[in-house]
Amino acid sequence: MLEGRLTHASTLKKIVEAVKDVISEANFDCNDSGITLQCMDSGHVALVLLQLNSDGFEDYRCDRNITLGINFAALTKVLKCAANDDSLTLKADDSGDRLNFVFESQKGDRVSEFDMKLMTIDAELLSIPDNDYDVTIKMSSAEFSRICKDLANFGETMNISADKESVRFGVEGDVSAA
Repeated sequence: MLEGRLTHASTLKKIVEAVKDVISEANFDCNDSGITLQCMDSGHVALVLLQLNSDGFEDYRCDRNITLGINFAALTKVLKCAANDDSLTLKADDSGDRLNFVFESQKGDRVSEFDMKLMTIDAELLSIPDNDYDVTIKMSSAEFSRICKDLANFGETMNISADKESVRFGVEGDVSAA
């Protein structure tokens, strides 16, 4: 049995919003220390690694390791039904064929419940090497997303360069550059 409660549904909504254009389906691997997702995009260019530690939940319980195959289009539809300040409780029994979502308003005057069918997704975990990087950039995910979406109109490959003073995002397409 898996059960996890987030005080704010917006936490998961923002995470899913950030990765839904990169991956269409992935396994959420759940154990007593939390929930992990590792997935490559369809072009095998981008790797998404997400870790939701058990201490990030208000309440968390996972009696045994369970893998939840998630379709991100379906997940996005379910999460759109939650207000940002709703709490979210995720539940899955040991059969692992459905994931239950319970959204509750802060005042407790509204409770919404959804079941989502799970998928069987064949995926293998990749080893991710620890690298030392020359530059570390901190920026809001919303700003990064906006830049990526704007530049996607000009080409398919984005170059990011940085120095002590600035970060430059660039893209060259067939007929234009940015």
